[in-house]
Amino acid sequence: MSITKPSELSGMKKISEVVGTTLKLMRDHAAVGMSTKELDNYGAEILKRYGAKSAPYETYDFPGFTCISVNEEIAHGIPSNNKILKEGDLINIDVSAELNGFWSDNGGSFVLGKDINNHQPLVEASKHILKRAIERIKGGVKIADIGQLIETEARKSGFKVIKNLAGHGVGRSLHEAPENILNYSVRTNRERFKKNTTVAIETFITTKSTVAVERSDGWTLVGNRGGFCTQHEHTILITDKAAIILTDANGIWD
Repeated sequence: MSITKPSELSGMKKISEVVGTTLKLMRDHAAVGMSTKELDNYGAEILKRYGAKSAPYETYDFPGFTCISVNEEIAHGIPSNNKILKEGDLINIDVSAELNGFWSDNGGSFVLGKDINNHQPLVEASKHILKRAIERIKGGVKIADIGQLIETEARKSGFKVIKNLAGHGVGRSLHEAPENILNYSVRTNRERFKKNTTVAIETFITTKSTVAVERSDGWTLVGNRGGFCTQHEHTILITDKAAIILTDANGIWD
């Protein structure tokens, strides 16, 4: 979305604070023995309190209000009463919503309780790489250069990236141009980030897989070679200097 007047920036700030706060509160609320459906219902109540509408539920008829992916699931995990959270689980929560015609998107992975399965290094790599990427983004920077940075940093940490999932423009709808802010470089892509636009930047850092494949439920994505994946995402406003992080309320770097 191109920001052309103060009211548009105000609208994006409001919905971004909502989805960021919802993500943080859901992460803090998650507990061993809780079902992912319970956690989703908690998130739904927060969105409702703010008057916001769940983007996946409203736009895609997703069977939940937030996406909650656990362990080997990469993204679009369906909240379920039968999926019970356990100590050491690798959990990803993705919250996107609409308020007053403005849309924002954010997500984050974390380890529940003690890191008995040694997922934390993957979580930390994903958070660090997202931070490095956002620090480099400003008007005029090539989208492909950010993809190259993400993949290079992942390799330095001993990890890989998912190549068929990407960040995207966001604002007046959940997905807008640019639609493929990939986690690797496509040399033929000469598109550049534009000043005064809002985009959702996200990392998909993995231990083994490079492609996300859909399960038979029609939603849940897992890796083509197994292993685990972490995702962290912020909605940002691009400027000619440092990007403004609109979803910083989610506290994923705290």
